[in-house]
Amino acid sequence: MAHASPVILITGCSSGIGYHTAKLLQARGWTVFASCRKNEDVERLRGEGLNCLLLDVDDSEAIQRALADLLAQTGGRLDALFNNAGFGQPGAVEDISRQAMREQFETNLFGPWELANAVMKVMRKQGRGRIVFNSSILGFAAMRWRGAYNASKFAMEGLCDTLRHELHGTDIHVSLVEPGPIESRFRPNALARFLKNVDIDGSFHREAYQQQLARLKKEGHAAPFTLPAEAVAEAVWQAITHPHPKARYRVTFPTKLYWALRRLLPQRWYDRACRAAT
Repeated sequence: MAHASPVILITGCSSGIGYHTAKLLQARGWTVFASCRKNEDVERLRGEGLNCLLLDVDDSEAIQRALADLLAQTGGRLDALFNNAGFGQPGAVEDISRQAMREQFETNLFGPWELANAVMKVMRKQGRGRIVFNSSILGFAAMRWRGAYNASKFAMEGLCDTLRHELHGTDIHVSLVEPGPIESRFRPNALARFLKNVDIDGSFHREAYQQQLARLKKEGHAAPFTLPAEAVAEAVWQAITHPHPKARYRVTFPTKLYWALRRLLPQRWYDRACRAAT
């Protein structure tokens, strides 16, 4: 069936940014298809009145099934995609195994990119669309103990910049959202990955890791200038509704500050500023 209201697919909606973006866009009249990788989260969101699909971006078949399900319900229409799903793998670069790095890229980059490519086929036929990727301050400011996550977001930014060039002259637009500290379950999820994949006691960095463990376990805000997830939702709203969307939406004071510092400071001074943040 055809939909009068615009349609968006959002990944990673079990909590945090994806959840609050889905709620905000639905309240503003969009037909929202939220997605989660666990059945219990799908059922919970459906119970809250959201259209919700089962979608694990690590699974190519799941991507195709979820997209086919959505298009069957919308008569083939999809106006926007918000690639939000992702997690952070803490640990020094030298302590990250090939498998842990592969898992980081599967969820943060390869899955979202495969989904975007599938969605592109729909948008090419429509002649229009918006694709938004949730990047990070760590997509341009490399900070210690986050090498795997930094790498996945730096790569995301490069691919999105390339796609933006390749779509020049069309009505399909690609934007990056670059949040700094946001209220979410990012830290508890990162802590689980840290404990699972890093030999903390056997590492050269074991003493420094104690500070990272304290940060990840801390209740409440672990960083100054933390904003609620709705701040990112508002940026997504701008990216999908503005007639001339920006290439980047920087959310939170630290993101805006470090973007300015990167452009103004010599590399050595900028490196010092990045180390000070960790």
